[in-house]
Amino acid sequence: MNTHGPRRVFGPRTPLPGRPARGPNPLRRRTDRIQTWCTVLFVLILAVGLPAASISAGYAAHASQMRVVAAETSARHQITARLAEAPPGPDHSDVREPRQARVRWVADDGERHTGTATVSGGGSGGEVRVWVNREGALAQAPSSPATARTMGWFTGCVTAAAVAGVAFTGRARVRRALDRRRYARWEAEWKVVEPAWSGRNRR
Repeated sequence: MNTHGPRRVFGPRTPLPGRPARGPNPLRRRTDRIQTWCTVLFVLILAVGLPAASISAGYAAHASQMRVVAAETSARHQITARLAEAPPGPDHSDVREPRQARVRWVADDGERHTGTATVSGGGSGGEVRVWVNREGALAQAPSSPATARTMGWFTGCVTAAAVAGVAFTGRARVRRALDRRRYARWEAEWKVVEPAWSGRNRR
């Protein structure tokens, strides 16, 4: 009976399946060290690079879109126009539903204009609000800050997915390349060891 406790086993620890050997292990080869550093780089990309890239891209897209919103808002303004005709559509349709209709309005210089704009309800002669540019021509409503926020979130999510995809793809390719190199070395070493191990040299 051993009174000194469990017997200590000396020598390098057996690496876990699917993991390269670590530490001062004589069985650890160059490919194992490369795989370890690639794994560390992969973790850093996911933990640091992915959030940084997605947040930066999202903020950049949001700021760019907000500049567009500011430019469009400063170049367009709303005026009151009158419907030149009743908006087309069934009589029972909701008058608040946006539809295309002919409108007429008076510009800041007193000149009368007519055109087709998107309006909500009203009959012929009714007042509606339309957007015009600095020249007094009809224009689309300017983009809203909500559009800028949506663009920022969308760009950030797409960037995160792209970074993750590149990281996983790169890691998989490096792993396959290292495995091919390991198999080639194993095959070359086996050609040297196998004749002596099998006893074919003793014949």
